[in-house]
Amino acid sequence: MNLLHLCLILMACLCHVWGYSYLMISHTAANSHFYVGQALAKGLVAAGHEVTVISTFPQNNPLKNYVDVPTPNTFAAMAVHKNNILDIAKIPVFIRLPALHGMGLSLTQSLLKEHSVQSLLSQNRTFDAVICEVFMNEAHFGFAEHFNAPLITFSTLGASSWTTDLVGSPSPPSYVPHFLLQFGDHMNFFERAHNLLFILYQGAYEQYVYLPKQEQLYKKYFPNNKQNFYDMRKNTALVLLNNHVSLGFPRPYAPNMIEVGGMHINRKCQQLPRDIVDFIQGAQHGVIYFSLGSYIKSSSLPLEMREALVETLRNLKQRVLWKFEELNLPGKPDNVFISDWFPQDDILAHEKVILFITHGGLLSTTESIYHGKPVLGIPFFGDQFMNMARAQQSGYGLTLRFTELTAETFKNSINKLLSDPSYTQKVHDMSVRFRDQHETPLERAVYWVEHVTRQKGARYLRSASQDLNFIQYYNLDVLIMIIGGLGFIIVGFLKRKKVMH
Repeated sequence: MNLLHLCLILMACLCHVWGYSYLMISHTAANSHFYVGQALAKGLVAAGHEVTVISTFPQNNPLKNYVDVPTPNTFAAMAVHKNNILDIAKIPVFIRLPALHGMGLSLTQSLLKEHSVQSLLSQNRTFDAVICEVFMNEAHFGFAEHFNAPLITFSTLGASSWTTDLVGSPSPPSYVPHFLLQFGDHMNFFERAHNLLFILYQGAYEQYVYLPKQEQLYKKYFPNNKQNFYDMRKNTALVLLNNHVSLGFPRPYAPNMIEVGGMHINRKCQQLPRDIVDFIQGAQHGVIYFSLGSYIKSSSLPLEMREALVETLRNLKQRVLWKFEELNLPGKPDNVFISDWFPQDDILAHEKVILFITHGGLLSTTESIYHGKPVLGIPFFGDQFMNMARAQQSGYGLTLRFTELTAETFKNSINKLLSDPSYTQKVHDMSVRFRDQHETPLERAVYWVEHVTRQKGARYLRSASQDLNFIQYYNLDVLIMIIGGLGFIIVGFLKRKKVMH
């Protein structure tokens, strides 16, 4: 063992003795998004580091070295947009995009205005790295320079232009679908055209409308930062993605874009509450778990739709655990157990659970694959459409559009998934692949955060593409020169030919 190896080992040992200090920002006021960041924060604390977490979910049972900076007012900002999600789900995706970005801007400013955040910003302190969730909140990246730290980001949605642009990961529109579209990676001509046009539309909208508004927030709340807003985005040291190649479609990544999908999943299941255990154990024909996530409340669905759901569930021989946010469900069938909260991960791990009815969020589909449960997806928002397109293309689920949800379509979809064993077999095969990893996703995430911290931002991972403009990146200037040169040669040739004749 040479001196260099000894030095590296010594650095790692000192890191675990003294630990690093991290700042984490999780701003969406959605439990599902927060679980990913919380898992990473707890993993870093377990590795001997201190983590200060800005979020709307302070701990009930505080951990040592896990410091909360609560942002309760973000809930109010999120509530306004939650009430509109069902309406947003009905509008065309070209109109939906500005609505999503409007929500992002509102949440971005809400967090920055919080008294607790302003108090933190006024403190004369530094962090070894800033870890920021990416969800239409680019102004928050300013925390990194403010605290003189490298910027690490994580995405609960997997890869999107919000993350690929930060590190220069290529996203060829010929086989990488936009996350708001219901396409797989094998697109026909019209789907490729739709995908390309939507990507161009989003790029133009963000460049000329959305990002300038984020820049205004950046300048307002980080007035002493010296980095240009757009340069600051391109200096991201690391992106952690809540994805894994076995869960979706293969695609290219920059070397500082790391898949850590499933790091929030419990590797050791917890004991379920006694009333839930009794309900599950009494099911002779299996159990269906039904949850529309933290954004959508089943109790907020239109009355006629709720009645259609109740009537369908009543006629099933299976028992149903339904995340329903009100104490009373009129006409609740005897085979249905309602609660405003369920330990979803542990329920999906139970052998008697045979189907998951979901909104199609990436955390939910990841858990369904890990535990080997087929899914019926009713997507409403964001990446849920693409996640369910993946499920359907991969053969472990079906998609039922919200606008087409009736008692008949609901019943037919459930019956198809339960009567065809290929869906369960497919998701079982995917589960085996997903679990076959050298280390757990959380261990991988902690390693890369520590690595980038030790290497002071790991600039050696930065792609040269981040220094190119649009014309240079696509070699448009070179193509114009080549086409112009060929045109000049052809014209000259035709002129000489004309003279000869």
